[in-house]
Amino acid sequence: MSAFIDGRPGAFLTAADKSLPLIYADRHLLVLNKPAGLLCVPGRGDDKQDCLSRRVQACFPEALVVHRLDMATSGLLMMARDIAMQRALNRLFERREVHKRYLAVVQGCLSPVQEPDGWGLIDLPIALDWPRRPLRIITVPTGKPSQTRWRTVAVDEAANSSRVELEPITGRSHQLRVHLLALGHPILGDALYGSETVLARSARLLLHACALRLVHPLSHATLCFESPPDF
Repeated sequence: MSAFIDGRPGAFLTAADKSLPLIYADRHLLVLNKPAGLLCVPGRGDDKQDCLSRRVQACFPEALVVHRLDMATSGLLMMARDIAMQRALNRLFERREVHKRYLAVVQGCLSPVQEPDGWGLIDLPIALDWPRRPLRIITVPTGKPSQTRWRTVAVDEAANSSRVELEPITGRSHQLRVHLLALGHPILGDALYGSETVLARSARLLLHACALRLVHPLSHATLCFESPPDF
């Protein structure tokens, strides 16, 4: 994948760095295309030290984490190149001014939403399921407000599956996976929330962060990135 620096294609990675999934860089931020199965940050244990942030920091030692994707999820992710940009991007996320879109393939035939724009809203509170952590559950008394916009893109009746676009309004852990499960349509390959049948239908979680849009905090240019899934 070609790398971009200051909005222009640039082969500024060395041959040894070509495996780094970098798709954009300027002097203040980076945009990467995280593969499925790779942690964003180090986990507990020697076997969980390889992660996207450390791979990036091997090339850009100043890079700082801004947001994360689940290990099983692939797609677009940003990192800041200085503390001021990290704070600025965090503020954009807090104000919900970073627009993200995901693609998922789910179990079952999910009927399109009968709204003029085709989008529906899942508005269900999510909380940590303490006895089974890190799992999350839908619960009204203790759950945090959680909203996801969704629409059906395609239905494959023969395969009994649907391709769905998702736009999280809030950013709770496992939000998309839990909300789709609540609809009765778990994401294929979901080892945490899917049944054995759902898990057996894909070797990976079929969830991909496919689009990212924001206004650059310094240049004020609108940045739009797209990454098609490999499923």
